[in-house]
Parts: sequence; structure tokens; C-alpha cells
Amino acid sequence: MKNVIAVLSFLLLTSLTNYGALAEERLITEGGQTTATLRNGPIDEEASPPKMSKVENNDIKRKRAYPMQPPTIPHKIDGYQVDLKVNTCMSCHSRKRTAESQAPMVSVTHYMDREGNFLADVSPRRYFCEQCHVTQAATKPLIGNDFIDIDQLINNDSPKSH
Repeated sequence: MKNVIAVLSFLLLTSLTNYGALAEERLITEGGQTTATLRNGPIDEEASPPKMSKVENNDIKRKRAYPMQPPTIPHKIDGYQVDLKVNTCMSCHSRKRTAESQAPMVSVTHYMDREGNFLADVSPRRYFCEQCHVTQAATKPLIGNDFIDIDQLINNDSPKSH
């Protein structure tokens, strides 16, 4: 039990230390108290929102960081209609349209029901693409990121061969 408490305490302290290091450039001091924040001004004032970042529109597939990660959308989707009647994504990504559009076909898992039976059309539970797939903004991250790709993590943990 002592080991569990020690590990949890260490993790909490590490995460708080990392948060402070990432946010130290944005400190707000009010009433003698300094607070780390991602805001651009005092909490009681309405800040002007930053300009919307442009969506990457290069049609280049991104590397996935872990197995079964949904791919990101490498193009703009402004004005795409995805509702109960129409799914504009499927006008290029459906099985029937990929030869014509040269877009990658959605995974076969999108054509399966809960029991694993294959359907003639996209499963209703996989119909709303933006539940899992997102566009990417061409912008700098708000905070630092020390994420390690699964392949790199596996290679770092594997015994070195001589």
C-alpha cells in the first residue's frame, strides 16, 4: 500500500511540475496571487478570441501514432453535409467511388454491424465520420507535447542486439 501511495504521489508531483513548466510563460497576478493559465488576460475580462487557424489542405496522409488510431482528415471539409440523409464524405470514400475519386476507401470495419456481420452499406454506427476523424489546423500547439510514438516506445524498450 505504501508503494502505491508513493507512486501516486510521484506521478501527481511530476504532472504538476510539468504543467507549471509548460504554462510558465502565461502567469497572471491579481491581488498578490499568481496563477498559471492559458488565458491571454485577467479572468474577469472578456478576451478577444484568436483568429481561426487555417485547416491543412494538402491531402497528405499523416503517420498514425498507435494501432487502430483513426486517420486524420488531410483536407478541408467546410460545407460538407453529414446528417441523416446525406454523407458527403462517402461521395469519395465509399467502396463504389474510390476508383473514380482516388480517395482511400473507408475501412471494412465501417461496413460491419455490432455482431461482426458485413453489410452492403456503411454501418449506421460508423456513419458520422467526425465522431472519430478530424481535420488538422496549421498552427503551433498551445502547450508542449512529449508524446512518444508506439513504435519508438517499443524500440526503446526492446533489448539491444549486438
